[in-house]
Amino acid sequence: MEENANTSFEEDFEGQATHTGKETNWPKGVINDWRKFKLESEDRDSLPLSKKEILRQMSSPHRSFSKDKDTRERFCRKMSMQEYELIHDEQEDESCLQKYRKRCMQDMHQRLSFGPKYGYLCELQNGEQFLEAIEKERKTTTVIVHIYEDGIKGCDALNNSLTCLAAEYATVKFCKIKASNTGAGDRFSNEVLPTLLVYKGGELLSNFISISEQFNEEFFAVDVESFLNEYGLLPERELPALGNGNTDEQDVE
Repeated sequence: MEENANTSFEEDFEGQATHTGKETNWPKGVINDWRKFKLESEDRDSLPLSKKEILRQMSSPHRSFSKDKDTRERFCRKMSMQEYELIHDEQEDESCLQKYRKRCMQDMHQRLSFGPKYGYLCELQNGEQFLEAIEKERKTTTVIVHIYEDGIKGCDALNNSLTCLAAEYATVKFCKIKASNTGAGDRFSNEVLPTLLVYKGGELLSNFISISEQFNEEFFAVDVESFLNEYGLLPERELPALGNGNTDEQDVE
């Protein structure tokens, strides 16, 4: 019956060519195209199922590679594992980066903290202690000496300020001594007090006489700190204490 239908379909197109009374080739072209399609359809129907599946996938690339549920689930699980590994790798990279940064901070802290620690304003009792404080310290240690006398304007405020700075800059040795105890009281009259002397490696770096005149009538540690920093006489501020290596994992988490 299909053959009769096909024959009838072809005759219809051939009949059109006869009935129009005109010589034209387009009906024959349509017939040839239809015959070609019919042959391709027959060939496709005769293919094994596996080849049909491949052809179907090629014609519909946006569809899943398989209708099999287990196959799709395995594919999805595989992709999920790949995504998990990528995320896990990123987390490991971030963890390593944090550890590296912490180690750099610790190394910097150790470099800045190298040498003796003081952290307080030391009272020198006589000229001998004065010389020892200057000459017997490490060459890398900055020694700041305040020469003062009781009752002199600005001396108490400067002592209070230096006490605060000594706690902030523990690698700097802050000292104070009364002018009358230096053994050279004639050089440090009340007119030049308070005087601030800065030494390093036994050498005098700076000498500030009547230093309170550099500030307002009421001044504080921050004012003295800014003044000394203007001359580059203070090191970098001490870093906060860092935990030991045993806390690295906890910090990262």
